[in-house]
Amino acid sequence: MAYDIDAIRAHFPALAEGAAHFDGPGGSQTPDVVARAVADTLMSAIANRGSVTRAEQRAEQIVQDARTAMGDLLAVDPRGVVFGRSATDLTFHLAGTLAADWGPGDEVVVSRMDHDCNIRPWVHAAKAAGATVRWIDFEASTGELTVDHVTAVLSERTRLVALTAASNLIGTRPDLTAVAELVHRTGALFYVDGVHATAHALVDFEASGADFWVCSPYKFLGPHCGVLAAHPATLEALHPDKLLPSSNAVPDRFELGTLPYELLAGTTAAVDFLSQLAAAGSGSSTRRERIVTSLGELTAHEDSLMAVVEPALRALPGVTVHSNAKRRTPTLLFTARGHEPQEIYRALAERGINAPASNFYAWDASHHLGLGDAGGVRIGLAPYTNRDDIDRLIGALQEILPC
Repeated sequence: MAYDIDAIRAHFPALAEGAAHFDGPGGSQTPDVVARAVADTLMSAIANRGSVTRAEQRAEQIVQDARTAMGDLLAVDPRGVVFGRSATDLTFHLAGTLAADWGPGDEVVVSRMDHDCNIRPWVHAAKAAGATVRWIDFEASTGELTVDHVTAVLSERTRLVALTAASNLIGTRPDLTAVAELVHRTGALFYVDGVHATAHALVDFEASGADFWVCSPYKFLGPHCGVLAAHPATLEALHPDKLLPSSNAVPDRFELGTLPYELLAGTTAAVDFLSQLAAAGSGSSTRRERIVTSLGELTAHEDSLMAVVEPALRALPGVTVHSNAKRRTPTLLFTARGHEPQEIYRALAERGINAPASNFYAWDASHHLGLGDAGGVRIGLAPYTNRDDIDRLIGALQEILPC
């Protein structure tokens, strides 16, 4: 087999505790190679970036390696890769920068499907600038968000559209390329939240049509930090607030303070690990080619598991699955008649199965689905999920939700 799940799982020390992890959408488990990269950096001589001492050179190389790795993962120019504390932090910072050019009469478009990190920064920025916020709806019954939903709220006054590449709540993957064409036709910018999507789908920044793509390495086996990608020319046109002595070069001028070198080293290691998920990809000549091969094998692996868990879940009495879009990530949100989501979450945890329940910060989406603050129970697959995990989950739910 090209996708050796046993060999992959052997790299995750956390799995030795015995839990079946379906909590990947909130943050994946960490492979040993990533942990070692973080530890090795912390135990090496390190200094502020520079070119004189070995410690300075090491710091500089770590930053450049991480930019290159993320460039390979997202198919974007490394000179357009910005690092930050989190996707939320990066979005707030960019929103404030872009809003400096907004004013009354301008319109900013957000989506009810999105995680709040791709809603509230834009809402706050628009309010401060006196701009109007317009909302993209989606079909609650099908979970679909179509170009018609987007077209309905665009106008010649639209300055920016913020939309998820994949819903972290129900997995829906909108047609970004089609949306980007509509957005750019109005002359607006397109900001894509790729936090959930990047962990499951091969990303091609150029093909997506995005002007900005934000993601979080800790969702795809890396450490806790955030990444923002854009064309270098796009970043050159923006002038964020920064400290006077800090670099005015792109992308450095978007990065506040000293970068966390150990986390960037871990990010590079995570991208390398992803590129080696499939044995068939090991002979390819470039890391990007290996990533393409490996993500294809990962998708096939996750699809095979979804083909088992999804029909079994839908067959359980009283269960309603809210992940119904035709195109989505391996993510299932469900509720069960007569059972609170938190009750199911705790019952699964007692059986060594981690499948949390919440609105997962997709507050507007959860309310649009009629689930309120409570949301539902979310099942998310990850590169280390195996058939035994699936069987344990189904068996446990059959006990918890009897006929």
